[in-house]
Amino acid sequence: MYKANVNCKVLKEQLDFLTKQNLIEERPVGKNRTVFAITQRGITVLKYFRELEQALPIVEEARNNMPTPIPF
Repeated sequence: MYKANVNCKVLKEQLDFLTKQNLIEERPVGKNRTVFAITQRGITVLKYFRELEQALPIVEEARNNMPTPIPF
């Protein structure tokens, strides 16, 4: 949290959202510590995002190479 410079409240909201979407899960470690681990569904979602990331630059590159419209 501190290394990422993320507000505690914002981090908790994001972790709650990801947990409710079954993308991560809480795992207790010891008495007073909890860690979050990615679920199989989370791995699948990351895989699809990476595929999209590879495809989107092609679309954006094509859009950037389109001629500028001539104003009337």
